[in-house]
Amino acid sequence: MNAKLPILFIGLFASLNVHCSLNETSSSANYGAINNSINKAEWTIIDSIDYETLNADITLGKPTMDVGVYLPSNLDPEFKKVTLERLLSGLEAAKEIYAPTGVQVNVLWIKTGEVDPRFLTIQANEVPGIPNTGYINLYKHSQRHPAELTEHAAQALEHIIEVEEDSHRTLYFVVFQDVFYPFLTVSEGRNWTMKTVRTGGLSFPSYSYPGTIPTPYRGIISLSNLERPDRQRRTIAHEIGHKVMNVSHEYMDISPEHEVYADGGLMVYGNGEEIPSGEEGRWHLERLLLSPYLYVLESDGRKKWNPDYQENGHYYDPIYGEFSIDFPGTPAIAEDW
Repeated sequence: MNAKLPILFIGLFASLNVHCSLNETSSSANYGAINNSINKAEWTIIDSIDYETLNADITLGKPTMDVGVYLPSNLDPEFKKVTLERLLSGLEAAKEIYAPTGVQVNVLWIKTGEVDPRFLTIQANEVPGIPNTGYINLYKHSQRHPAELTEHAAQALEHIIEVEEDSHRTLYFVVFQDVFYPFLTVSEGRNWTMKTVRTGGLSFPSYSYPGTIPTPYRGIISLSNLERPDRQRRTIAHEIGHKVMNVSHEYMDISPEHEVYADGGLMVYGNGEEIPSGEEGRWHLERLLLSPYLYVLESDGRKKWNPDYQENGHYYDPIYGEFSIDFPGTPAIAEDW
């Protein structure tokens, strides 16, 4: 990877006592690093929630993912799109949606605390400089030209997320008021323009950010809108899917794109909740079961984790073996340009 390391992050992993399972070929250049100078937010677990009842479905011996939620206490009064009640509803729905796969969603906690107001809204990534012109597919393009966090977004993660031994294996939902995601799209002819999406949720997936998010924070998922009933039902499960299946918006014969609206599975915009298996289902179930974010809890309380990424988690990372689709690129403009 040729991801450029922001000056903010230089030389920092050595000073942290954290457990990060980096492969032998990884370096601070492609994994990012951590800035000790950022003040950390202080968080308190919301103890009015009955976590034992919420997690009553969790049993030993089944693949499980851990989820923690950060809900700032100082959101602006006019922001009402994400509430504690909607978060709980979305988490319960995610448990139901993943249950048919045999995978459990374990809610560790929901925490609240005051966040530096500068970090209530972020731009997720730098404006990309090289568009995908169709010679390769979206996943291969992202492998060659990974998305990179803005310095402001990196500071927000540093400020918000608490680093612990299993941070790099934990899914962290963070409530922001707005998260903006810029990408390049064809405007006319052979011209390209930047389009910025105001997201309701963003998973910062490894297929888009292979090796460019500091490893302890790679489980970050943002939430900005759970207002509509369909968002309450699907958004958390859908964003988890990007992270644990490591796929974009795709389903059956629908190739991945930044935005796909269709009836069908969980991983397109619509009402579907299916997590299909087999090549015709784009190996979604198989990729889910191989996710490094999954473990099996053993009788002695230890977590037996799936193997970690070998090449920073791009779509074709070797951990997925045959469970990837080598589809052709689609030219964005006419061939006779």
